[in-house]
Amino acid sequence: MAVSRSGFSSRMGFIMAAAGSAVGLGNIWGFPTQTASNGGAAFVLVYLVLAFCLAYPAFMAELLIGRYGQANAVTSLQKMSKTLWQKRFAFLVGFGGIICAALILSFYGIIAGWMMSYAIEPVLKLASFETGASWVVTHSLTRNLMFTSLFMLATIFIIRHGVENGIEKWSKRLMPLLIVLLVLLSSYVFTLEGASAGLDAYLNPDISSILDPNLLISALGQAFFSLSLGTSVMVIYGSYISKKENLVTLGAQVTLIDVSIAFLAGLLIIPAMYVAQAQGVTIFAEDGSLVSGSSLVFTILPTLFQSMGDVGLFVAFAFFVLMSIAALTSSISMLEGPVSYAVERHNLKRETATTIIGLIILAFSMVIVFNLSFMLDLVAIISTQYGQPIVAMLCCVFVGWIWHRNDVLAEIKEGNSDVEHSVFWKIWPWYTKFVCPTAIAVVFIHSL
Repeated sequence: MAVSRSGFSSRMGFIMAAAGSAVGLGNIWGFPTQTASNGGAAFVLVYLVLAFCLAYPAFMAELLIGRYGQANAVTSLQKMSKTLWQKRFAFLVGFGGIICAALILSFYGIIAGWMMSYAIEPVLKLASFETGASWVVTHSLTRNLMFTSLFMLATIFIIRHGVENGIEKWSKRLMPLLIVLLVLLSSYVFTLEGASAGLDAYLNPDISSILDPNLLISALGQAFFSLSLGTSVMVIYGSYISKKENLVTLGAQVTLIDVSIAFLAGLLIIPAMYVAQAQGVTIFAEDGSLVSGSSLVFTILPTLFQSMGDVGLFVAFAFFVLMSIAALTSSISMLEGPVSYAVERHNLKRETATTIIGLIILAFSMVIVFNLSFMLDLVAIISTQYGQPIVAMLCCVFVGWIWHRNDVLAEIKEGNSDVEHSVFWKIWPWYTKFVCPTAIAVVFIHSL
């Protein structure tokens, strides 16, 4: 017996959920870090151009696959396939995206757990529990296992409640809170000494560095990663969209929200780094590279918060709550991919599938925790630098080369009857067929 499918109850529900998936630690911390490492404002400018010119077309391809198939990633891709080899190829691509999402969640949950622990530290300090405050921010096996489990259980709790009462309901709550926190924190940081230098570095591009190959590759990689491409997430979210909705507009709105929040995050992090530098904290090495790189959030920023005195406790709490929310809005989408496959292909109840798959991923996270020194980076590299580019590229290949052009047009015309005469339809099919696979291939080859 087929399992009945639910879906997003409103346009806003989908926008908040899809934007929540796209807006994660990659946007809130990864984007500002990449910006600081790749020429500041020049990177921002290139990122914005590439997000709309390359990432958006690929994003649309995945949404279309999902809405056409009205099913999980594997089934949706197989519905597009006509021959046996295409169906087998579809299974490899769809299931590869599901595995990729599970791998990302396995290491993502660990880092998100650290964010939660750092959010608790200022609360314990305010309550005068100094020993506990020190413990939650000190690396230990017990601490890592506990907070990873707490974060994964929160993710499982939301997904068990389904699309409308789980993903949509919590995305509508968490996303506005995330944006409010970003704006409030940025406004406060702007008042501090050194913030103006950070804003200058962030908003005034050095045009001469825009064509730097490394900058271009980094910006393209960030654009694809930040939209959750190549993880089956947007395929399954696309399958929950009503046929009455205009996908072209919806996709553009999600892309705009995604890059806007990344830009907002940069307005917070980059000035905060320069504020820390004004207070004597070493941010950049002599060659201009970041001293701590991606670990800056756990090293230099806490030093900045401590220098603020009692106010710093409240700022630290707000910042790490923000990071935890960003992580949760992404993690629920990554768990939904494997769960939807298990529910629809193996007729499992959602609650059962969510619990089993969530606990399996948590068990793998624990294996990583026990072997943190080498497995964390290894799993991250395999899933984000290898898995995501390959799956995203193959999804574009499916839409551009395997799915018949008339069928693609018919699907886009659902909810947008005049799209055939639009600029989007005149450009997008060729972009998806030639430009997007080539661009993603360049990112993948560079990562090798």
